[in-house]
Amino acid sequence: MTSTAQAPQTGARTAHPEHLGHVIFIAAAAAMGGFLFGYDSSVINGAVEAIRGKYDIGSAALAQVIAVALIGCAVGAATAGRIADRIGRIRCMQIAAVLFTISAVGSALPFALWDLAFWRIVGGFAIGMASVIGPAYIAEVAPPAYRGRLGSFQQAAIVVGIAVSQLVNWGLLNAAGGDQRGHLMGLEAWQVMLGVMVVPAVLYGMLSFAIPESPRFLLSVGKRERAKEILAEVEGKDVDMDARVAEIEHAMKSEHKSTFKDLLGGGFFFKPIVWIGIGLSVFQQFVGINVAFYYSSTLWQSVGVDPSDSFFYSFTTSIINIVGTVIAMIFVDRVGRKPLAVIGSVGMAVGLALEAWAFSYHLVDGKLPSTQGWVALIAAHVFVLFFALSWGVVVWVFLGEMFPNKIRAAALGVAASAQWIANWAITASFPSLADWNLSGTYIIYTVFAALSIPFVLKFVKETKGKSLEEMG
Repeated sequence: MTSTAQAPQTGARTAHPEHLGHVIFIAAAAAMGGFLFGYDSSVINGAVEAIRGKYDIGSAALAQVIAVALIGCAVGAATAGRIADRIGRIRCMQIAAVLFTISAVGSALPFALWDLAFWRIVGGFAIGMASVIGPAYIAEVAPPAYRGRLGSFQQAAIVVGIAVSQLVNWGLLNAAGGDQRGHLMGLEAWQVMLGVMVVPAVLYGMLSFAIPESPRFLLSVGKRERAKEILAEVEGKDVDMDARVAEIEHAMKSEHKSTFKDLLGGGFFFKPIVWIGIGLSVFQQFVGINVAFYYSSTLWQSVGVDPSDSFFYSFTTSIINIVGTVIAMIFVDRVGRKPLAVIGSVGMAVGLALEAWAFSYHLVDGKLPSTQGWVALIAAHVFVLFFALSWGVVVWVFLGEMFPNKIRAAALGVAASAQWIANWAITASFPSLADWNLSGTYIIYTVFAALSIPFVLKFVKETKGKSLEEMG
């Protein structure tokens, strides 16, 4: 017996747009939010020591200024979906672009420490919005046959944004004679570093006017004809548009709006699968990855590397991050998520352990001994490489696939929130921990990398090759 509730077949799954280049442009423009996500997250790396000196603050206060943006991130991520459903994906991007721009100007021209912290929160809110709206928009606009590849633009844009921010910081530091507080264009160098983000922020805003609204949103507000035009533009004119629209509307009506209540159950408040998602998020952050992007120049300077070289090493680390991300994108569907996560955990544990060993040596004339210095530098790059080729990508793939349909959206929201909180905990604690014992801090990160191995092996199920419906 054939069910009348089945969605119509449209040929969209195998359809190819006539102008693939235009579709790529649309996805790349949307992914510009990911670029700003990466850029704004890591540009502060170049300003840490200058902020400490200008405002004469200790490590604890400094950490709060660096980490406070993550509060904005959490709020932005939590509210972006509702904003996008109410006013549209494009308007949401434009709001994020305006907030990025205002944050860049405000951060470059602070009149007090609390003022700088406020603009960091504003930028964080924009990051949170961009982290949600970019992938959602690309998934809704991309032709099904190209969705995976176009969806990877967001992660690629994030790591490129991190790399570009470090390259710009290095160039500006050299232009200021190697002094973060040296003067450029009437400002201190660190202020220019934070202000330069105005350029990609304005570009993001301009690009948002050049791409179409999501057909899914247009259908939700009754604009069927405009939705058909955009679907023909991105999926090709051979697709049966009436049937395609009916298919999308059928899917929208049958979607279950998961709530927090759906996640409850089991012996420890949440259902076990939700705890596994939270565990993946927490382990991803507790290995200390964001120390490499928020504090790396400070870290290298603390063991005797001069500022210009420390900024250059931050840039080379971000290049390694790009390389690792590309490796993950190539192998995540071939090798599988679980093996890649285990390989990454082993590599991270080795890299972190070597860093802990190197940092355990006393400084000689303000520097690590030569052997330990090189080991620390190489091990830091090894750590970032193994993170990027595994946990950096795999966790997001797992979180998108592992939950049953009924709770997917709500569970993903809880796991993502756990990730921002864990990110904040590591970012806020590092300066004080490093003052206490730098080697000991890296031993803590090593322990978490090692513990992630049995966690993955025992609790995490492989999702490669399974349909979302098979998840429950």
